[in-house]
Amino acid sequence: MTNLSIRLDFDAILYDVDSTNTPSKPAVVKIIADQAAAAYDLDAGEIYAGLLAREALGSTGFGGATAIPHAKIPDLDECVGVFVRWNKPIGFSAHDGKPVDVVLALLSPENSGAKHLKALAEISRLLRNDQFMGKLRGASTVDALFALLSGQRAQQAA
Repeated sequence: MTNLSIRLDFDAILYDVDSTNTPSKPAVVKIIADQAAAAYDLDAGEIYAGLLAREALGSTGFGGATAIPHAKIPDLDECVGVFVRWNKPIGFSAHDGKPVDVVLALLSPENSGAKHLKALAEISRLLRNDQFMGKLRGASTVDALFALLSGQRAQQAA
């Protein structure tokens, strides 16, 4: 299984977010930016602007009802993530045209270069694993999601 080299704090995981409150991609990005700001003591406005700028280049919804919004953020020391699972799939202009219910956003330092690309590849491999995605979608608590996501890292270290 894939080893995630990003930091993903418990406070950066949202579980069964009400999809009726996220009618647009900017609303989705705002939820991610606000959660990242709270979890990692970052500027929500910078995160929001960075993620929207990246989405303007092309959707980060890559299929399988998943998306990996990502941006490089000033004053960030390490790659961090925000995981969000919606209670019902939402529109995200994914490449396969299907709505998205799982998002793992990546925020990287401005000069991260190869680390940013490595983290994107790791997240992509993880979200393409049908067995793991079944576990993520079946998890019934934030604690269970955190255990699954952090357990991936621990399994590889062993």
